[in-house]
Amino acid sequence: MENNVKQDDEIELSEKSDNSQIELFATPEGVLAIKSPVRVKILSMLRDGDLSFDEIVKLSGRAKSTVSSHLKSMTRDGIISSRIDPKDGRKKIFFIRPGYIGKIHRQQLKEDISAYIQRYIASENDPFEFFRLIFHTLRISLLNQGVNIDPILYEAGLKVGDALYEKVKDPDQSTFLSNIAQFWETHNLGSVEVQSLKPITISVQDCFECSGLPYLGRPACAFDSGILESLFSSYNHEKVKVMETACYALGDKACRFIIE
Repeated sequence: MENNVKQDDEIELSEKSDNSQIELFATPEGVLAIKSPVRVKILSMLRDGDLSFDEIVKLSGRAKSTVSSHLKSMTRDGIISSRIDPKDGRKKIFFIRPGYIGKIHRQQLKEDISAYIQRYIASENDPFEFFRLIFHTLRISLLNQGVNIDPILYEAGLKVGDALYEKVKDPDQSTFLSNIAQFWETHNLGSVEVQSLKPITISVQDCFECSGLPYLGRPACAFDSGILESLFSSYNHEKVKVMETACYALGDKACRFIIE
């Protein structure tokens, strides 16, 4: 047992020298930064779904004593919680508590901010383009500091979707989709086109959230995804999942969302 713990400690110390990723959580005591590679890995797994202790041990590849120690610490800090396994009252199922903010992982982006300023000047000082300039400048600046705020944008999108639903809802699906497209266009969020109904697939041209971002190698429309997930969850009276399969930040010519 002691040898396993010692070995895991040595592995973690080694990983810390290479792993610059930090997970950020909002707790009752304030923002907490998780730097431990083992905890970052456990939290990454839990974001994909709730897991039992044995599943965490298996997926993490760490000793039971090491996993148990980390789970106890993160439970005490209010980052994760657990419930009794309905299939076995002697076991627990672990899950992340609300409060995930984002992660810090340095990614220097070669982006000339003057390009945004030129776009604003070309728009004849359109106030909306100035707001876009501010939004993108802040986001790029945070990314250059290694701060990914996608989880915050996603949560904000969910709240906007909740408030917006009453304005766009309609029992007729085609009207509902048309109302969403009209809202997007009226508020300069982009031009929406419904590409398919099974599954519902939405394309967005000139996406406000990401059309000015540099290549990130991953989808970047967390805010839009949150809005759409909230809207279609309310419409279907059950939780839906929104997958962004194309994005300007991936080098695509439009953003594409699939509602499942």
